[in-house]
Formats: sequence, structure tokens, C-alpha cells
Amino acid sequence: MEISLTPETITTIAGFPITNTLLMTLVISAIIIIASLVLRKRLSLIPKGFQNIFEYVVEAFLNLIDGVTQDRKQTKKFFPLVMTIFLFVILSNWIELWPGLGTIGVNQIRGGRVALVPFIRSNSADLNVTLAIALISVFATQFMGIAAIGAVRYSKKFFVNPFHKPYFIGTFVGILELISEIAKIISFSFRLFGNIFAGEVLLIVMLNLVPYFVPLPFLFLELFVGFIQALVFAMLTLVFLKMATVEAGH
Repeated sequence: MEISLTPETITTIAGFPITNTLLMTLVISAIIIIASLVLRKRLSLIPKGFQNIFEYVVEAFLNLIDGVTQDRKQTKKFFPLVMTIFLFVILSNWIELWPGLGTIGVNQIRGGRVALVPFIRSNSADLNVTLAIALISVFATQFMGIAAIGAVRYSKKFFVNPFHKPYFIGTFVGILELISEIAKIISFSFRLFGNIFAGEVLLIVMLNLVPYFVPLPFLFLELFVGFIQALVFAMLTLVFLKMATVEAGH
């Protein structure tokens, strides 16, 4: 089986290509939405069963965010975005552990020979997806910063009068801040993409070479890496959100 750096097209609908990573993105989005609606419908004042686990996870995550914001009101503002990113990224990462990775798909003629295009591929192994999540994270950070302290005061972080003492230093720092915002997008997207794509390649190679017990340690490793990458993405977003709501002078 060939391992492609780019997502493979399964089919086209009205000329629009449906790739395996797009399919998995839709599946994950549907899982999160449906699970949220079902859970909301079944919530009760006296928790039981799965609701106990859900409330424990939410409370633990709220306390984790509190450790950064030191403000429960601000925590509640950041929680929906940070938790959604965490859930989406961790499910995207763990898709590579599903049975059928790289083995279930459709045969297509490519370069004069038959190639298998798998249905299941981690959408975190698609740079388009990780770039989209990174853009959402960074743009949400800018929006939250402007909403919290105002557009004028927020812009002072980037645009500083060069004639304020010490001369030109503030302007230079402002330019670096502007560059760092762009660098966040690159760092976010390539870090997640690189880790998950490398793990997917490793799993496919091991499953094809030794398809039974030998790949098990690598499966557990990817389970851990997928969790860590999702947590890092979410926590970095949280830290940047907190920094954006603080004036440059502070």
C-alpha cells in the first residue's frame, strides 16, 4: 500500500472531491454534535451512569482552565472553545487506531495500476485540517482580546510609537509580536500534522509487516501521543486566550 502525504479522493459529488480526511472530519463532527444533543436531553438533577463520568471530566477540565485564568467567569468564556478543540483534535488523532486503517477502501486506477484508497485516515494527518483548526484558534484569540480590552488598547501590543522611550525598542517588540501571531498558525498546524502523520505511517508499516501482537505497543504509544497532542493544542490556545485579554502594559 502507498502512503500519501496528501489526502486521497474517494469520490466526487457535483465536481467536489470527497477525500478520506474530509469524510472523517464529517464523521467526527456528527459524533460530537449527536453526543452533545443526546447528553443534553438526558441530563438530570440527580446524575447517574455516564452523566457522572461526563460531569467529572467537565469539572476536571474547568479546574484545569481555572489554573490558567484564575477567574471562573473567564474560564466559562474560554471553556466552549478550548473543550471543543480538545474533543475534535483527540477524536481526529485517535481515528488512526480504528480497525481498517489503510486496509478498507476503494480500488482506483492510478498511474496505470490499481491502488487502494482507504476510507479511514486521521484528519489530523491532513495539513488542510490542522491549518483550519490553527486559524480558528488564532483568530478566536484575536477576537477575544479585542472583546475584552477594546480594539485600540489591544492594537497597542503590535503598534507602538517609535519615539517613546526607549526609542524604537517598543516598535521592534510590536513587530515581533505580530510575527509571533503568524508563527502560531504555522507552529500549531505543522506540529499536529507532523506527529499524527508520522504515527499513522508507523502504524500502517507495522500492521503490514507484523499484523498481530508486535504493533500493540505502538498502538498504545499512539493513543498516548494523540491525547498529549490534543491537550497541548487546547492548553496553548487557552494560554494565548489569557494573554490576549491582558493589556500590553501589564
